[in-house]
Formats: sequence, C-alpha cells, structure tokens
Amino acid sequence: MILTGLTAIYPLCCEEQSAVIKANMKIAQVAPLYESVPPKLYGGTERVVSNLTEALVADGHDVTLFASGDSETSARLIPCCAQSLRLDRKCVDQMAHHFVMVQEVMDRADEFDIIHFHIDFLHFPMSRMANLPHITTLHGRLDIRDLVPLYRTYREMPVVSISHAQRKPLCWANWVGNVYHGLPLQSLPQGDGKGKYLAFLGRISREKRVDRAIQIAVASGMTLKIAAKIDRGDQDYFDSEIKHLLGQPGIEFIGEIGEHQKAEFLGNAYALLFPVDWPEPFGLVMIEAMACGTPTIAFSCGSVPEVLRSGVSGYIVNDVNEAIRAVPRVASLSRDACRREFEKRFTSTRMAKDYTRIYEEVLAGRSAGHLETMPDTEPELDTLTL
Repeated sequence: MILTGLTAIYPLCCEEQSAVIKANMKIAQVAPLYESVPPKLYGGTERVVSNLTEALVADGHDVTLFASGDSETSARLIPCCAQSLRLDRKCVDQMAHHFVMVQEVMDRADEFDIIHFHIDFLHFPMSRMANLPHITTLHGRLDIRDLVPLYRTYREMPVVSISHAQRKPLCWANWVGNVYHGLPLQSLPQGDGKGKYLAFLGRISREKRVDRAIQIAVASGMTLKIAAKIDRGDQDYFDSEIKHLLGQPGIEFIGEIGEHQKAEFLGNAYALLFPVDWPEPFGLVMIEAMACGTPTIAFSCGSVPEVLRSGVSGYIVNDVNEAIRAVPRVASLSRDACRREFEKRFTSTRMAKDYTRIYEEVLAGRSAGHLETMPDTEPELDTLTL
C-alpha cells in the first residue's frame, strides 16, 4: 500500500496504519468466469464472491470485481469475458479466458492495496514474480494427491480456508485465516415449512448422493423435491444411476433453479437433506436453508460439524438409517432458533469483517494463524494417504 502526504514522511504505528487501511481500502476481487457474479442459476463460489463484494462496498471500501461481463455489482466491474462461460455455448476452452483475466489483474495490480483471488492456484506463478499483496480463498476440495507438490512448490502463498476440515490434507500450507461463508441478512426470508416436503438442492453428482436422499424420503413416506443441475460431466452418472430412481412415488425432479426461487423452495420445505459422501469444504446450501429457518439432515462429512449445530439447525447423522430416524425428530426443532443461528454466524457482514481483518494483517506483514497451523516439516509425498 502506498501512503501519501504526511504518512509517507512519518511512518504510522501499527494501530494507526490499521485504521487507515480499514477506512478506505482498495480491494480487487477476482472471481471464476464459469458463472456470473452473482450466478443466474447454480453457482457457489461466484455467489460467495458477490456476497463478499457487496458487503465490502457497503463497509465503505473501494472494490473492483474481475468477473464475467454479465455480472451485476455495486463495485467497479472489469469484464474479462462477455458472459459466464458455462452459459456461452461457443466457448470451447474456458481456461484461456482465465489466463487473460490473470494478466488483466497483473496489469492493474498497482491500483489496489490487496488482491483477493478466488481462482485456486492459477495466479501463483505470476503472483510470486510480482510479489503482490494478495490472498487466495480455496473453495474446493484439497484431498487430491496432485495438489501436494503444487502447494509444496508455492508454499509461501497466503491461503484462506472456508472450514477447518478443508485444511486437513494440506495442514502445512500457509493458512492465514479461516472464513465461513455468509449471506446477506435479508436475502432469504424465514419460511414456515408449510409444504411439508423434503428438499435436495445443488447438483447431481456422486459425492452429493441424491440417491441417498431418495432412499431417505421413500423410507420416511415423504415427498422429496430435487432442485439440482446436471453438469455435462455428470450426465452419464445421472442416466445410469439416478434417472430410474425418479419414477418412485413422491419423488419430484425439478431441475436447476435460480436464486429468486430458493426462498420459496427452501422456506416451504420441512427439512433439507444433505447426504454428502465426500469431504465437503463448506456446503453453502446448509446456511441457505438455515436462513429460511429450515433444518438440515446432513451426513457427518468435512465441514458439516462446523456448520450445523445438531439439535438446533438440524441433525448430523452417520448413515441412511440414522437419517431416516432423524426425519420425524425435525418437527421438534424451532425454525426461529434455526434462523437465529444463521443471523449469529453466517451473514455476509460478518464474512466481510473477517476478511477485512485478514487483509489488514497481510498488509501489516502478519500471517495470523500461520505459526499455529504450519509445522516445521510436511508429510512426504509417498507417505500421504488421501
């Protein structure tokens, strides 16, 4: 950060410097280009970037968003492609557009106090060469063997987790903070669950286990409404393992829904089913349901125990039988208490304040939490069990 006037002559103490930074920080948010910000339909990372960007602007920061041209934001928008790449049928190589965006960010780097990347490791080589003040929020799974040599090579890169569980495979990385996702306080109003159906919201894939949701609903004698997108890569899985299950009584496949439909879909639901079978990094849909006052029945994988409070915002289970037994117990939970849990822990205002603190610490030359989470040595590649 470049300070002007008297501050350039008389260095500020840490507290004064922090106050200056916090008062008017110039922040770049760099979003993936697969979806618009916010997404028109399904999209987790881009929605989080949107929520964060808007909250930072509301806090008085000068924010620039690098995203697709069909994005909508109160920040300054730098369009890096005409429209979201998933909806652009003419787009063949999505990565090409991301590399152009990274170069655009680098060309403008001196305009910002800090750059916040949400594009995994794509920028690591250039960020190292440019020695930029930056952080990277990792939004995906990290239990992938191929990531170990990469993060070993770029071990100094300051990264932020979205749950403590997400860190485990790379516990030795340069973690400078953990920030849970947040939603605008009024984005999803509390519902009353009058629809009396179970809900599944997200995408159809092996790790999301919609087949488990169907099994739970059928055994419970309740209607299950499935609002989910099918990626091209998951089409064969859907056709071979899921499609034939949709013909059972009480199973309704709605397909992909937009943001404007979520309030009704989740608010009218008796409960959300989240029967995941992978190390879930966060699970945005759990807090979307929480905002609607709708309890979640979730399998104890990844971040789930960090996000849900069993007996308050839902129930955490270990298998299908436990999930089936949890269904009638949902009736005893307070939808008001579920909503209050969201308001206390998962608003975008809280998320923005958490990130602002991390920005300040990085700019002040501190790495909060780094010494606590990063041991002197890391596991050898050939001894890792992922």
